[in-house]
Amino acid sequence: MSLAEIADDLNRDTGRQRRGAATPESHIDQLSGKNFRRLAEFIHGYSGIKMPATKRTMLEGRLRRRMRATRIDSLNAYCRYLFDEGGMDAEIIHLIDAVTTNKTEFFREPAHFRFLESTALPALARTGRRSIKAWSAACSTGAEPYTLAMVLEEHIRAGARQDYSILCTDLCTEVLGQAVAGVFSEAMIQPVEIELRRRYLMRARDPRRNEVRIAPELRSRLSFARLNLMDDQYPVDRDMDLIFCRNILIYFDKATQAGVLTRLCSHLRPGGYLFLGHSESIVGIDLPVSQIANTVFQRR
Repeated sequence: MSLAEIADDLNRDTGRQRRGAATPESHIDQLSGKNFRRLAEFIHGYSGIKMPATKRTMLEGRLRRRMRATRIDSLNAYCRYLFDEGGMDAEIIHLIDAVTTNKTEFFREPAHFRFLESTALPALARTGRRSIKAWSAACSTGAEPYTLAMVLEEHIRAGARQDYSILCTDLCTEVLGQAVAGVFSEAMIQPVEIELRRRYLMRARDPRRNEVRIAPELRSRLSFARLNLMDDQYPVDRDMDLIFCRNILIYFDKATQAGVLTRLCSHLRPGGYLFLGHSESIVGIDLPVSQIANTVFQRR
């Protein structure tokens, strides 16, 4: 779900409250305190995502879509279906898809990609490694791993005798489907330089669609899988050269952050690089890495 859709939900609810309109959604169909707590505890336990009371209205708005899809007539009846009537097994993926926030863009936090070009990739080339293995651990709709693929392709075009592969994982199946397709709006690709657009993006034949698709030579370098960072173990190779896990840790509490980062580092080879979001920190977490740039860490 986009931020605009979330804002629309919040604005509609706020507008109803100001007008005092007696609508089912704003005055009757609200989660009970018990059911909100049950949902919040389950979502946190399963995905690590914090769901404080300040997110209650947002959660209700998102779950109304699932109510309509399941033809259940109230939020509390939906909770009874999940927790008391055995519906969780069938609904869990849809529930988690509904509550995850997926904001992404091409070349987001560009300093990381400049660091790759100037420091990390030349260093990897000097080691003699013939293939670079990268992992986008919260890939969303694919802007991050496709950006990474462009940077790696340019690295090879500049003369590096290396190959590469990128593993892309996310908890949300909906965004994974979009990432696999590799189709993006014209507005989404604005941060991509013109020359890179010419090389790696294909425009729709119908100009009215205002869409582009990632070129097949880039798409072929990426593999996709659903993965929950809360799992005790990850079915991922343990010799990754690059791991991107950006702007997801901010949704976790400190203990959850420590567990996720510890597991991620176990999949990073010595000398490999871990990239976090610019608002994220490892302060107070004991990890086998050294900070070498802003939110860039190298495995010792």
